[in-house]
This record gives sequence, structure tokens and C-alpha cells, in this order.
Amino acid sequence: MRYFTLVFGFLFVVFSCANSVQSNEKATKTTITPPHPSGTPPEEGNLKTGSDNFTLYLPLLKSKKIGVVTNQSGILSDKTHLVDFLLSKSIDVQQIFAPEHGFRGTADAGELIKDGKDTKTGLPIVSLYGDNKKPKSEQLEGIEVLVFDLQDVGARFYTYISSLHYVMEACAENNVQLIVLDRPNPNGGIVDGPILEKENTSFVGMHKIPVLHGMTIGEYAQMINGENWLNPSTSFGQHAQCDLKVIPCLNYKRTMEYNLPVKPSPNLPNAQAINLYASLCFFEGTNVSVGRGTEKQFQIYGSPFLPKNNFSFTPKPNEGAKDPVHNGKLCYGEDLSKIKKINRLELKWLLKAYNETSDKSKFFNSFFVKLAGTKKLQEQIEVGYTEKEIRRTWEDGLDEFKTMRKKYLLYKD
Repeated sequence: MRYFTLVFGFLFVVFSCANSVQSNEKATKTTITPPHPSGTPPEEGNLKTGSDNFTLYLPLLKSKKIGVVTNQSGILSDKTHLVDFLLSKSIDVQQIFAPEHGFRGTADAGELIKDGKDTKTGLPIVSLYGDNKKPKSEQLEGIEVLVFDLQDVGARFYTYISSLHYVMEACAENNVQLIVLDRPNPNGGIVDGPILEKENTSFVGMHKIPVLHGMTIGEYAQMINGENWLNPSTSFGQHAQCDLKVIPCLNYKRTMEYNLPVKPSPNLPNAQAINLYASLCFFEGTNVSVGRGTEKQFQIYGSPFLPKNNFSFTPKPNEGAKDPVHNGKLCYGEDLSKIKKINRLELKWLLKAYNETSDKSKFFNSFFVKLAGTKKLQEQIEVGYTEKEIRRTWEDGLDEFKTMRKKYLLYKD
């Protein structure tokens, strides 16, 4: 269904996917409407995220009981946190749901986050990590609308899109509307990498997509709905759709540079780390450090098993890395903190480290296949494929994904 909302001279689109569950057939796919269906773009101005586009979503929240899925990245352009902003507008916020790294975004990757209270507002915080990745029915009791505002970085294994999936599933199960406040993808429209195979599904890869998907989190939410990826625990069948509305960014083009105003997570401290994240994260499935426990996380790599050279570092505990890989050990490797921005998934550093490590049989660990989403990449590296040969095996899968992706785009490539 297409419909248009005129607000203060701007023409925007809010997407709505009716909550439909059928026992014998798939739910109807989301109908995608471009953000400016009349062909007239909004007035020129500064980029505004979905959270700044509040004239669209505040009327949807009035007189309703609200839950918010967010963390430190959920801020408006004036740095006001979304929760504080909603409370200032007399919105009845009942509960905060926090993903991996917690509400304030300081916890280690994979660290158990406990439920608690926000010291500033007194609101209860429910952790969406560990054994509670999906909100339980009792945690959503009384909630009429859930607002989702997290900054993604465009990589399959960055777990905020996995949290999005589980939140959408819970909303479909409990008849709760979900409003996603969209944010730019800092890696733009880069689509690259191997496609995840179903047997390698995990929290760091839930869907059959490439490592870099080139979508905003609002667009991705539409894809989850439209491709019937939800599998809620209902008695009506296996396919359902979340009652979803996406509040779009304003004056956003996918090709524009976008530097995040705050760290999206403790170990992505700057634009360089965010740009290199997808390429270097493969090292998390090896015996090579990506700089956790230093001030250059995801901008350097190294290990005690690589040849000595003129660059070295020693990981030590710090924010977001209480016990980093190779804690206290001298690591040799490469400093990438000053290289030019990359525009694809790079394998050259992974291949170089594998070829130079002292014992290839100890290079990979079991997490690598989960990150890659396929066993093929490790096998290709072990038998000596070049990067060009590896990339050639991705082509068909990427072409298929790009065709599917087009249906859900809010912004031009």
C-alpha cells in the first residue's frame, strides 16, 4: 500500500506493513515506495536522521505507552538523546531495551549485559543480549509502540541488525507496532563479500546477505519484512510481518560522506575503523588481533606469530576490551590507520597474514566460518586462491542480492 504524508512542505513516506499472519500461505510482501514519489526532492538543507524527522513520528506516539530500543548512538543532531527528547515532549516512555554493548555502549563485544535502571531517567533497562536477544512477551506487556533507533555500520556481522530481526519478530508475536528511525549507512552503498549460507546462521549472521549489504537500517527492516524472514512463535504459521513504519532521513544521498557523531560501539572509535571494520573483522576468527586493547581498534592488525617488522603493539585491557586477544603480548603486523578510504571488502590483509603466519594450522578458529557465513572462504584461502579468484566466486550471489535489494531502497544509489 502506498500513501503519502505532507508535513511542513516536505513530502515524505512512512512505510507501513500490516501485521498479517496466515496459516497456509506467505504473508504479503512489503510494498516499497520511493521517498519522493512525486519526483520532487525535499528542500535543500542539512542531513537529518530519522530521529530528527520528529514531525513524522511524534504524532504516532502521543497518548500511547512506548518502549525504546536504543543506545548511545540514538541522538538527535543537537546531541540530545532520543529518550530524553521523547520525555521532554511528554511521551509516555515505559521501558528501554539495550542491545550488545548496553544502553551507554561501553560493554565488551559478547559481554553479558544485565538488566537495570537508567540513572538519569529512572527508566528500567532490558538487555537484548545473551539469553534474552528477543524481547519476551512479559517485557512488552502494556507497550503499544516500540521505537527502534540504533546506528548500524552496514556489515552483516555487526549485531544491531540481528537485534532488529528479533525485535521485529517479538513485535509480530505481540501485536506491537514498530517504528524504525532511519540513519545513514556510513559505508554507503558498498555491496560486497560472500553470501551467508543457511547452515552457518548465527547472531553474527542471520540472513542470506553479503558481508557488506549497502543499506540503511530502515531499508534493511523492510527487507526482513518483505522477504518473510521472520519466524515468530505463533499458532498461525511460520510467516508473519511486523507492523512496521520507517521514518526516513532527510536530505540524504547514499554517496555522501557521513561521519558518525558518536561511536556506535566501544571498538569503532572513528570513521577509519568503521570503514575498515568489515575487512578486518575476519581476523576475529583467527589468531590475529584487530587492535582491541589499543587506541587503534580495527585500524591495525598483528599477532606474535607474524614476522617481526617495524610496526608492533601490545594489547592491554581498556574500555570495551577487558581481556583482549594477546593481552600483554607483543604483536607484529600492519598499521592501516592512515590509509585511504576503501570502497570494497578487502581480503589482501587476511591473505597476507595467513601466508606469513608461523603455523598455518593454528591460524583459523571455529568463529571464522560464522563470520564468513560459508566454509568456502577458509577452504579457498587454505588451497591458495588469489583474491581475484575468490572474488569471482561471489559474483552470482552478489548479483542476486542486488536485484532483491533494489525493492527496499529508500534512497538512490
